[in-house]
Amino acid sequence: MENGAGDAKDPSGFLSEILGASVTVKLNSGVIYKGELQSVDGYMNIALERCKEFVNGKLHRNYGDAFVRGNNVMYISAD
Repeated sequence: MENGAGDAKDPSGFLSEILGASVTVKLNSGVIYKGELQSVDGYMNIALERCKEFVNGKLHRNYGDAFVRGNNVMYISAD
């Protein structure tokens, strides 16, 4: 394909490549979770391990495991 269109990545492919990696998940509310991505499904439901919750840029809580419902997710970023 021309103009780099062949370089576009399928989001599900990207997410499967970063399973087990450290990620940042930002919610629509502005709350940020940082942890190790364990699973993600087609609805963007996310399971994290060693998760930390940040509110207004400050560490608010530590979780061992956390599950984030997909409809709350603004974005997922690999760290």
